Order: sequence, then C-alpha cells, then structure tokens
Amino acid sequence: MQDPFYHKEKRRKKSGMLAADAWLDSALYDFWQELGRWYTSVEDFFSRFRVSGIKRFFVETVSDGLTFGAIGLVLMTALALPAFDATVSGRFNKAEDISVVFLDRYGNEVGRRGIRSDDSVPLAQLPESFVKATLATEDRRFYEHWGIDPIGTLRALLSNAQGDSSTQGGSSLSQQLAKNLFLTSERTLERKIKEAFLAIWLEWHYSKDEILKLYFDRAYMGGGNFGVAAAAEFYFGKKVTDVNLAESAMLAGMFKAPTKYAPHVDLAAARGRANLVLSNLVDAGYLTEGQVTAARRNPATPVDRSHEANSPNYFLDYAFEETKTLIATTDTTSNSFVVRTTIDPVLQSYAEDAVTSVVREQGEQYNVEQAAMVVLEPNGSIRAMVGGVDYGKSQFNRSIVPNRQPGSSFKLFDYATAFEMIPEYDPDTVVSGATQCIGNWCPQNYSRNQVGRISLISAFQQSINTVPVNLSIKTGRQPIADFARKIGIRNDFPVTRSLALGAAEVSVIDMASSYAAFANHGYKTPAFGITRITTTGGDELFDADPDANRERVVSERTVQYMNRMMRAVVESGTGRRAQIEGVPSVGKTGTTSSYRDAWFCGFTGNYVAAVWFGNDNYEATNDLTGGTLPTVAWQKFMAYAHTNIEIKPVDGVDFEPAPFVIANATPTAPDALQPERPPGLKPEAAQKLLDVARRLQDALGTSPAVPAAQAAELEAFPVATGAM
Repeated sequence: MQDPFYHKEKRRKKSGMLAADAWLDSALYDFWQELGRWYTSVEDFFSRFRVSGIKRFFVETVSDGLTFGAIGLVLMTALALPAFDATVSGRFNKAEDISVVFLDRYGNEVGRRGIRSDDSVPLAQLPESFVKATLATEDRRFYEHWGIDPIGTLRALLSNAQGDSSTQGGSSLSQQLAKNLFLTSERTLERKIKEAFLAIWLEWHYSKDEILKLYFDRAYMGGGNFGVAAAAEFYFGKKVTDVNLAESAMLAGMFKAPTKYAPHVDLAAARGRANLVLSNLVDAGYLTEGQVTAARRNPATPVDRSHEANSPNYFLDYAFEETKTLIATTDTTSNSFVVRTTIDPVLQSYAEDAVTSVVREQGEQYNVEQAAMVVLEPNGSIRAMVGGVDYGKSQFNRSIVPNRQPGSSFKLFDYATAFEMIPEYDPDTVVSGATQCIGNWCPQNYSRNQVGRISLISAFQQSINTVPVNLSIKTGRQPIADFARKIGIRNDFPVTRSLALGAAEVSVIDMASSYAAFANHGYKTPAFGITRITTTGGDELFDADPDANRERVVSERTVQYMNRMMRAVVESGTGRRAQIEGVPSVGKTGTTSSYRDAWFCGFTGNYVAAVWFGNDNYEATNDLTGGTLPTVAWQKFMAYAHTNIEIKPVDGVDFEPAPFVIANATPTAPDALQPERPPGLKPEAAQKLLDVARRLQDALGTSPAVPAAQAAELEAFPVATGAM
C-alpha cells in the first residue's frame, strides 16, 4: 500500500499544473482581447481623423518620412553588411614586412617594394605644421564629422566644378584610411559604398587621434614608401620630426596622388602642389600668409632620386606579390632580397607611351578612360606591363585582374579546339554560317547579316559570330573551356551558351600567355616576371628556367592553321591597323556587348602583346571596337619594338621579314654566341638625329663631322610609322 503522503503530493502537483495552465490561457485571452480593443480604438481614431490645410501637409510629410525612413534603414543595412564582413577577422590589410630591390633584365635597379615602412613616431611628436597641413588639405572637419563629411564632400564637388580639383579631396580621412586598411584601390561604386560604412565603423572603434595616427602610418607615399616617417627619410634624408614647413607641405600634398606629386618623379608638380597646401593652411585659418611666406620663397629640396622616376610601378606591384609567394616556399630567415626581373625599361617606356598617348588623343572621342597592356617574349618573359593610364591616380593593376570579357579575341580557343578535335578541318574548310539557336538564344553577327556557307579562315577574318557558335555545338562547350584553361586562362568561368563569343572573364596577362602558346610553337607559355631571387647577402633562393618541363598544349598543325588565320585578320580583316612594315604580325580583335571592352591580342616572331581598353565602372564606350584604339596602341608599340632588331618568322605565315643589317658589323662565326642587344633609340629620336645630320650637311655643303660608321648606322636605322 502506497504512502498517503505520495498521493497528497501528486494531487498538489497536478492542481499546480492546472492552475498554471489556466493562468496562461487567461493571460493569452486577455492579451488578444486587449490587442483587439487597442486596434479597434486605433481604427476608430483614424476613422474620425480628418485634417486639412497646413495640418494635412505636415501629417503627410511625417507619414511619408516614416515610410521612406523604414525603407532607408533596410537598404542601409543591406549595403552595410558586405562592408562589415571585412571587419569580421579583426585584421587589417597586411603591412609589407620584407624589403625587395628589383633589377631589370640587364641588372639595373628599377625600384623597390615593401620597404621603408615605419610607424615608430607617436602622433604627439609629429610636427604641428605637418598635421595641420594634412588636415587643411585632406579633411578640415576631421575632428567634427562622424566618419563621412557631407559638408567637405559638397565643398570638394563645388571646387571641382570650378576647375579647382587639385586642391581638396571629397573623401574624409576616415574613408581614405578605410580603403587603406580593408579595401583595394579599384574605383567602383561598390568600393565607395563599403568605404563609407567602414569609415563609420572606424569612428565607432577608434578615437580621432588613433585614426589620424593609423592614416599617417599606413598611407602610401610613393617611391615604395609606406608611412610619413619612411617618406621623410626617403625624400628629405631626415626624420619626420625634423621636417620644416615647406617639407611638411610637400609631404601633405602627396596623399592625393603619391606618384604624381612625388618630388623624385616631378619636382615642379610637387612644389606646385606644396604651394596649394600652404594656401590651404591660410584658408583654413591655421596659419597667416606671413607665416607661410618663407616656405613659399624657399620650397623644399628633396634628395636626388631622379634614377627612380620612371619605375615600372604596375609591374613592380605584380612582381612584389610574386616574390612574396616564391619566398614563402623557402626556409630563409632573411627579410631583405634582391630580385632580378624580366622587365625591359626601354620597351616598358614605349608601352606606356603607346597606351597613354592613344587614350589622351582619342579617349574622349570614344568615351574610354582606361587601358592595359602586357608584352611578353615568346618564352613568356614579361618585357612590359601597363596596368592603367596613371599609376599616381590609381594603383589598381588592370592587367592582372580577371574581370573583363574578351569578346571575339576568345574565338582563338573556339577554332583551335575545332582543329584539335576534327582532323579533317583546315582553314579553307567551308562550313555553314547559318544561325543555330541554343534553346531560346540565337546569336547574331556584328553586322546583323545572315551568312551562308563560308570558309573557316574567312569567318575568323571577318569575326563572324555564328560560325564559332556552330563549332561549339559540334565540339561541345566544355572542351573549349578546357582548352582555354590548358593553354593559359587561370581563373574559373562558367561554361555558358555564349562562351564561344567570349562570355567569360579573363585577365590581360592570361590572354597574352594564351596567345604566346601559338608564338612558342605550341608549348605552354605561362607569363613570368622573375628570373632570380637572392638575399642581400648573396644566398640564392630562386633561379627560373623557362625551358624546364616544357609541355606541348597545341599541335604543330593547329599552331600553323591558327597563325595563318590570325595573319588574315591583320592583312585584310578587323585588325588591319596592326600591320607593321617588314614584320609578320598576327592577332585577333575583340569587342564585347554594349562596347564595354575592346581588345587586340597578337604577336610577331619576337613579341606577344595583349591590349585592353575600357572603363573602370563598366560604362559603355562610344562604339569602341578592338579594331580601333587597341589595335592602334598595339601597332605603335610593336613598330618601335622591332626597330634595330632581327625580325623572326612566325610559324605558318608566308612572310619574308625585313633583313636585319647593322652597318660595318664585324663578321662572326655562324656558331658564335651573339650578345643580346637591347633596343636603342626610339624612332622619333632617330629621325631627329637624321634631320640634324642632313641640315648640318646642307649648311656646310659637306658631310657632318661624325664618324663614318655612326653616320652609316644612322642611315640604316629604320623609322617606324604608326597606323591611325
């Protein structure tokens, strides 16, 4: 028999549970009843609510304001999430912790990276003149705003509208720091949105002085310098605590465009910018005109670094990242290195001239602002790299980022895949050019005309769209994608119906590598820019051997077929502007939908080059095609690059290169090793020398007083002409 106490306790618990259940039911009932009564009262209120006149205006304004405010909060939250994801790790962009001296292909120093970085000077010890000069120029309301300064931005916009864009920037110091700490230098709307939210995040987590100190320590100051302490040592040979007012103004003026206003690049521009900074100090009320007069009369004089003015900065940024990757594979404990690169300073200079001159002369006409070029030798060694038209304004390297569609220049992979997979095909094979739809997608030709039966070489020459699509149906799209990756495209891209027409994102350097496989007799030719790495003590860490592990990726038959077809493009197709007198040039143009991107990729027996033109914000150009500006820039570079060198043939191209003659050259044995001869004078310089020689001869009525051998060599010097 169970204990009576047990039954009593059981009844007590049961009654307690029933009471709790009853209370919960009653509470829920009362809640819903009360909610219903409240809702009814609200309805009754609004049914009686009638306003008119000025009251109605205010009511409508408040109502709409609350609605749009709610929408704005949701939108701001959505925009903020990607920005705040960048802060999740709690880490900033890694500061450079190694020192690298870069040499060109001939062993001469061309620049440094990852060096001269110093954050050891407390903010309180920095000269007051430097701090004020920075605030007056970059962010006068720094200590007043909350990360974003609408007043300062509006003032900068008005200043820009009046043609005074060089005086003040529109981004606050917090926004600039956010970009340096978390983001890249890519000029896009998405980056600007992230930058704004990250600036607010910085303001929440750091004091104003801490933000200013971080800005001074992390800012790039040109010449491979990170931080104002390192910049002062580099430009003036003194500690930052010892710089005077004139030097402070010059340093503060470099934040906007460190390469453009670096004194070792353009001293006149640096001093002009420093003078504007002094004016800003007066306008902001920090100093009087009398206090800055001495600095105006005695501008800063930097240490002479003229030999570093023409550094190939885009290439050095690329080579620095490659160097860090290669060093990571070694067990060295050193942090100072000497790197021998493949860059050719003369070719680099002319590549920059070719790209920037075309943009400067015709960019406005075509509404195009940016361009990139990569030049290789057929073995893959990088001789020139242009990542944009102005490194000082944007350090974003457009030549290495796979974010652009290649358009018809991708057709190289379509036709080559067909030749590899279908043995009976050759350039003269006639195929159908009729439109074949894939699902509901029906490709159209550029001219919108229908094409009947046509040879493969004619279709490639005229850049017909329907033929490569038909070939992709026959071979399959996956083999085309596999072939593109096999010969040089490194990034992943979706295999879509429009892949045959270039609906993939690629980089300029990968397109150059892919075309180089055809210049290199069918062997895989990855681009490389580093040949040797040693420590400053002389210990060798890396030595490149481009001929090691050579891998054939394209058959000899396909190489000759494709080279012949690319020659037809240059001779009488879309790339006619790429013709060079006496040089067998081949290549393919490319234009994307809405004219957002324009390409020309091609090669000679000596050099391979890929050129891209477009806009950073993906804005459409004014009908820019690959057969216009990209081809002109490519031809301008190649015409110079082939002066005074032996012209090599191209496989499969029936062309007699111009003979290579050096006046009064001493005969050598056939098997003797010939020294590598770098390009000499530019064509314009050679022509000027010839003109001077002829004028002197006419004036004297005799031959100029120059050695006969030099005169003969000048007369033999070929002068390139650029097709426009």
